[in-house]
Amino acid sequence: MGAKERREREREQRKNDILDTARALLFEKGLNATTINQIAKRAELSVGTIYFYYDSKEDLYAALQLEGLEILTGMIREASDAVSSTEEKIRAIGAAYLRFSNEHSNYFEIINYFLTSPETIFSQDLKSRVDGQGTQSISILAEAVAEGIGTGLFRDVDPRRQAIILWGTLHGMLHFKKLQKTILAHADHESIYREAVERFIDGLRLHPAPVDRMNDPNPLASRRKKNGKI
Repeated sequence: MGAKERREREREQRKNDILDTARALLFEKGLNATTINQIAKRAELSVGTIYFYYDSKEDLYAALQLEGLEILTGMIREASDAVSSTEEKIRAIGAAYLRFSNEHSNYFEIINYFLTSPETIFSQDLKSRVDGQGTQSISILAEAVAEGIGTGLFRDVDPRRQAIILWGTLHGMLHFKKLQKTILAHADHESIYREAVERFIDGLRLHPAPVDRMNDPNPLASRRKKNGKI
């Protein structure tokens, strides 16, 4: 390995070390309570060194957002590929997003930080990567809607537009979970979340489902139970 390659490798390792330290602090203290000074101190680096590798605190956080989006996209793609029917794909995608918010709550909060802070500015390269990764989940959902249209199950609508509508609904429902001790004190958040998915699917159908089907928060499990598979 030449001197140039070795320096490049050392710079990449230093950048990864900074990201590891920032991730640990963010998950420990939260976004608002973590500062560049704290990251530098724990990493045993100068503040100037941190800014050499990352233009700003937001740039560093955006790198962590990209990590979270990659995990989310992977979970959604895996869930979608695991089932065959169009409706089950949409249910699986919704369930994967719910699971992500529970199993990777820190990443969920980081992603939400940038969604609610549109004025945040970071490097164009990182912005392009984050935007590209962020749209993949919606694209996977749009593919499922388009598939339903192609088979004649769904009405002829704009798949991406419908995917954005459902994604926005699900994201809002996930934040609603914070109200379990107030508005949702006498309701089950997960069943309401699943019903939102069912109502979305029913709104796309050429032939809407019976009322009892709409009131079933987990129709896939119910069908398996009815068929003796549970």
